[in-house]
Amino acid sequence: MRAILQRVSSARVVVTGEVVGEIGRGWLVLLGVAHADSPAEAAKLADKVANLRAFADADGKMNLSVQDVGGGVLVVSNFTLYADCRKGRRPSFIGAARPEQAEPLCRTFADGLCALGVPVAEGRFGADMQVELVNNGPVTLILDTAEEAG
Repeated sequence: MRAILQRVSSARVVVTGEVVGEIGRGWLVLLGVAHADSPAEAAKLADKVANLRAFADADGKMNLSVQDVGGGVLVVSNFTLYADCRKGRRPSFIGAARPEQAEPLCRTFADGLCALGVPVAEGRFGADMQVELVNNGPVTLILDTAEEAG
């Protein structure tokens, strides 16, 4: 799994004019799923996101987690995170999992965050979404379970 985390002051997802997910302070997580990903990896990634210390403490140091600051997570599925642009001019998405595999793993990830007590909002899987955010910092981090395993 691959996740792009953006620390936000606020973020929301709009689908056909309707707000389907919204948070205040926390993480906007763009989440990509690959063929080899598993529920165990989704749960491990949820734990990492919930406990990653990238929010400022009283001294301005990145030392607090989203849980510590009472923040939320907005999860947006994004198969384009597995785009291969090395050849030609059109991205190949062959590395991304098919929807029937990816959607349950996105759900497992979101459920894992909820189980840890983190408020979760979500985009709509497979929809054309408009994502609005106020990036705080800016802080943008990339997590990749394939790289962490090695």
